[in-house]
Amino acid sequence: MSFFQETDGTQFPVLESGFTESEISALLSLFEPGLPASPNSGSEVTNRAVCLTEERKRKRMLSNRESARRSRLRKKRHLENLTSQVNRLRLENQDLSNQLGLAARQLHLLQRNNDWLRSEYTALLQRLSDLYLILDAMHPQL
Repeated sequence: MSFFQETDGTQFPVLESGFTESEISALLSLFEPGLPASPNSGSEVTNRAVCLTEERKRKRMLSNRESARRSRLRKKRHLENLTSQVNRLRLENQDLSNQLGLAARQLHLLQRNNDWLRSEYTALLQRLSDLYLILDAMHPQL
């Protein structure tokens, strides 16, 4: 068996494919109408070509279905991740709001305590001033 098959003066490489010479000739005739096909293989070749086309369509359809299934799964996973993130952020937001409320209450208590201490400071300062006046009045010569 040669590595090239001649048909109408054109050489085609022959690979070990399991096809007979008549099958190869019939397949080649599908692509080049001028090439002779074996007389008994015309409808067989057409049927094979239809089967090959249908098989490619079926494989492409299955591939598309699988791709769509994977796409839906990715979309579902993405949605679940986003939902999980929303829930986590809501909890974090609630926690931060609680911390802010606690800090605001502490600030209010500290401001009230600070105000009380300032008024106490003012009162004690006034009493000290009064005590100095009394001491000056009692001991004018000091």
